[in-house]
Order: sequence, then structure tokens, then C-alpha cells
Amino acid sequence: MADNNVTESQTNDSTQQTAAPEATKSAKAAPTPAAVKAHAPSPAAFAKSAAHAPAAKTGGFGESEIKDAERFGRVDDNGTVYVKDGDEEREVGQFPDASKEEALSLYARRYLDLKAKLDLFAQRLKSNSIKPREIDETVKALGEELAKPDVVGDIPALRGRFEELRTQAQEKKTSIAAARKEAVAKAVAERTKIVEKAEELAASLGDNTNWRSTADKFRSLFDQWQQHQRTTVRIDKADADALWKRFSSARTTFNQSRRKWAQARDNERAAALKAKEAIIAEANEIKDSTAWAETSRRFNDLMARWKQAGRAGRQEDDALWAQFREAADTFFNARQADRDQMDTAEKENLAKKEALLVKAEALVPVKDEAEAKKARQQLAEIQEEWDQIGYVPREDMHRIESRLDDVDKQIKAVEDAAWKRSDPEADARKSSFEGQLKAQLDELDARIAKATDPKAKAKLEAEKATKEQWLNAIM
Repeated sequence: MADNNVTESQTNDSTQQTAAPEATKSAKAAPTPAAVKAHAPSPAAFAKSAAHAPAAKTGGFGESEIKDAERFGRVDDNGTVYVKDGDEEREVGQFPDASKEEALSLYARRYLDLKAKLDLFAQRLKSNSIKPREIDETVKALGEELAKPDVVGDIPALRGRFEELRTQAQEKKTSIAAARKEAVAKAVAERTKIVEKAEELAASLGDNTNWRSTADKFRSLFDQWQQHQRTTVRIDKADADALWKRFSSARTTFNQSRRKWAQARDNERAAALKAKEAIIAEANEIKDSTAWAETSRRFNDLMARWKQAGRAGRQEDDALWAQFREAADTFFNARQADRDQMDTAEKENLAKKEALLVKAEALVPVKDEAEAKKARQQLAEIQEEWDQIGYVPREDMHRIESRLDDVDKQIKAVEDAAWKRSDPEADARKSSFEGQLKAQLDELDARIAKATDPKAKAKLEAEKATKEQWLNAIM
């Protein structure tokens, strides 16, 4: 979008004056255009020349100004008007039916109108809104009018003034050109910044890009571009085209990347949709199962697959999740109802087992083997009834099982003590070990008696002391 419709900003100049030239007014009736000689300027010709030059101030000329201009002209008896143009006197018009004063005053006023045009041009040159084309057209028009103007007044002075204005006009054009060059450079720099921001966005595109936010940024940059086009100076076409090409390329890169992302997203959503529909079908197949543990694991696996499936779109995901959640709730609500029922039964079982514990703990302590044997028989009956009762709440299981085990341990301790006292194999093992120790002690006594090395003898005596302790322990 190059600068094909750019408009330059304009600044209104408070000093600008606009006044259309008109024929001079006189206290007496002015001669009609038909009475003017053919070479005298007609009102139409005067209007045409005014179209190429700044509008002159009309009317309101002071009497002294008019008289001062009239000094450079004369009117003969035939009504022909002459003006002194430097060293030359030339005819400027003829009014045979008017008085000499009227004819001379008319051409003096036309001189003042021409002078007013120069004054207005001087004011326009001070304006910031004047353009080089207007300067050139005005200089050309004024130059043509001042070549041989049909006016009465100090024409050389007007030409001198015109030459001064021509110099000022050239300086103004140079100033305008420099200002434009600076404005164009600034505009190019500003538009380049817009382009660079767009290129930075295009270069930063990736897997983590927020496409909606980035699209808003590109839209904002494009709005800035259009606003800049409308409100700043027109830049050179080559620069405008080159910058637009870069900006357009960055936008194209973004649009292509976003389309690829959208296509990939659509493919992923389609795959996610298919995977989740399959998961829902499996969930519906097992939702009425009463194999609580196995089915719970399967639902956990389905949930893991659901998370890995990705997103199918907000609306689709919400609908799919509702279907999956319905199947899962059917199963887990049934499982919870079963658990609630089981909890009630387990609490009843706990009360029964705690009553059995009271009976079991009443069996201990036992004093001797006979009491232990009787307590063992009663505990066996309690344990059989215990096993038939069933499960208790998990948090109470260890507590009551430990209490029952304590009763068993106390009875078993008495049983073990009695067994050790009456175990013939234990006595045989004890006698055999005692004999071995005595034989080893006799051998050590003989070795100690023969030992001559103090260190060796001390080592043998230490070994003898240890084995004597073992013998004392089993006797």
C-alpha cells in the first residue's frame, strides 16, 4: 500500500489575505468596456491574469497614493493615456468619452492593484502553506504582467520590487525543499520503525506464539501505517514501495505461519476428538462393572489417556468431558455406595471382634502349663469365630489384631518354657556341648603347661577363660 492517496498536511496562515481584483470604483461613472481601445486590458483579461497571481487588494486606495501614481502618466486631448516607463513613454489606453482626470485615475488605480498583488505575494511568501508550484505560477504571472503593464505609476519601482520578490521566492523554494527533505527523511524513519516492528514480530513466531495477540499487534501496525500515510508528507515512491514490500512480507510471513498453525491445530483437534470418543466408548463399557479395584485402575488409565489426547476445542471438549464424566460417575457412585454399605458392615464386625477381644484378654495371664493348655483351647475357639466375622475398618485392623496377638504371645511364652524344660533333645544337646567344652579345657591346660612363649601362653589362657564362661552358663 504505497503512497497513492497521501495528502500533505497544511497549515493555515493567519496573515493570508484573499481579495478578488475588480475594476476601480470612481465617484463618477467609469467608461464602458466598449469605449476602451482594443489594446487596453478588458475586465475578462484582468480576471484571467488574476487567476495566475495572488488576489490584489481593491478599493480603499488613498488619494495621495492615487495622485502619486498619476505623476507618471498623462492624457492627451483625444483621451489617450500614456505612462512614463523608465526613459520611455508609451500608450496604455484611450478613453475619449471620459475626462482626463477620470482616465488617469483609472489607470493609476490599476497600478495600485498591481502593486497590491506584489504586496500580497510578499505576504504569501511568509506563509508556511505556500507551495513551490504556487510560487512558480505567481512569479510567471507577475512577470508577464510587469513586462508592459497597462497602468499608470512608478513601473520601474514595481519591477524592482518584483525582482526582490523573485529572489525571496527562490529562497523560499529552497527553504521549502530543505524542509520537505527533512520531513521526508523523518517520515521514512517513522515508517521504517513500523516496518521493523512488523519484522520483529514475524521473526519471533514459534510454538509458543499467541496468535490472537500477535494478529492484534499486526492490525495495530497496519492502522499506524495507514494513519502515517494520511497525515505525513508524501515520501518518494521508491522508498514507499520498498518499505511497503518489507511490511507486506512480514505480514505474509505471519499469515502463512498462522494458517499452518491453524491447520496443525485442526489436525490435532481431530485426532483428540477421535481419541476421546474411543475413551468414552470404553468408559461406557465398564461403567456398570462391580470389579471395583480392577475397574478403578482402568478408569485411572482412561483418565491418563484423556489428558494425553490433547484438546478438541472448547465446545467439543466440554461436551466430550460431560459424556466421560457421566460414565465415570456411574461407576464411582456405585463403588461409593458399595463402600458405604461395606463400612456399615465393617463397623458391625468391629463391634463383634472387640467383644471377642474382651473374652480373649480375660484368658491371661496363665501361671503354668496346665492353664496355658486350657487357655490355648479357648483362644482357638475365639480365633475361629474371629475369622468368620469378616473385615473391619482398615484404620482399626492393626489395633485389634495386635491385641489378639498379645494374648497369643502370653500363652505361647508359658508353653515354650514348659517345652524347653521337658525337651529330651535339648538335654542331649546340652550334655554334648558340656562334654565338648570340658575336653577343650583339658586340652588347653596341657598346651598352657607346655607353652614357653609368654604371648602364646597368654593367648591360650584367654581362650581357656572364655570357654570356662560358656561352661558355667550351661551348667
